[in-house]
Amino acid sequence: MRADHPDREGRWAWRLTGAITLCVYVFMFAPIIATVVLSFNASMFGGFPLTGFSLRWYEKLLTNEPVLDAFRTSMWIALVTATVTTLLGIMAALALVRFEFRGKQAINTLVILPALVPETILGVGLLVMIKAVDQPRSMALLVLGHILLTLPYVVLIVQARMVGIKRSYEEAALSLGAPRVSTFREITLPLLIPAVLASILLAFTISFDNTSASLFWRPAGVETMPTQILSMLKISISPEVNALGTVMILLTVGIPLAGGLILQSLTWFKAGK
Repeated sequence: MRADHPDREGRWAWRLTGAITLCVYVFMFAPIIATVVLSFNASMFGGFPLTGFSLRWYEKLLTNEPVLDAFRTSMWIALVTATVTTLLGIMAALALVRFEFRGKQAINTLVILPALVPETILGVGLLVMIKAVDQPRSMALLVLGHILLTLPYVVLIVQARMVGIKRSYEEAALSLGAPRVSTFREITLPLLIPAVLASILLAFTISFDNTSASLFWRPAGVETMPTQILSMLKISISPEVNALGTVMILLTVGIPLAGGLILQSLTWFKAGK
């Protein structure tokens, strides 16, 4: 009987842990599921039970000019941010992994630091600095702010991949007379492709879905998708907000999933060859 007592306690502990975990997941995902379901409700007044299935709120989004402008702005900012951040992240990771120089650890800490600071604090701090130098808010500063936020994640991803690439491949090419640029283009970069694609997708998603920092850094009259949703919620809780929220969920979740499937397919293709 005594021998069975610890096993019984262990089973109850696992059951309790599973129940708590289930409650946490329900608490996290129930609002998201409710938003998606209510976006197809035919009634103008969101609530359960549903009065019917309709796509009218998605049709309204297609004719809502402020929403379309915010979408185009967010897409442009996210594409520029992903492109510039990935290029900078590759160069920074290459320098931090492959070269030794004075102040390397300090620079590495400074690059990663924005990921450790809450976005609200970072947004307020940069806004105070902008005001101190009497610099008006602009699209260029907004893009620079997004680059600052996404760069640490790109550097970490590319660093992790580059550490796994053996130096012997590059050293063999250099010993045969290949220039450093050609060595990077022909050997290192192809091996970094999975990390590069993952960095582009992650940087795009972070920038497109950013709310806190964009509220502080956007110029007057400019709305991104997250700030447009907030401004719509201030006026009234319209079913269009549910439809717009569903679109945001599909983009911010679907893009990384699609990227993961593409990377997995590339891995299988290379393994098959």
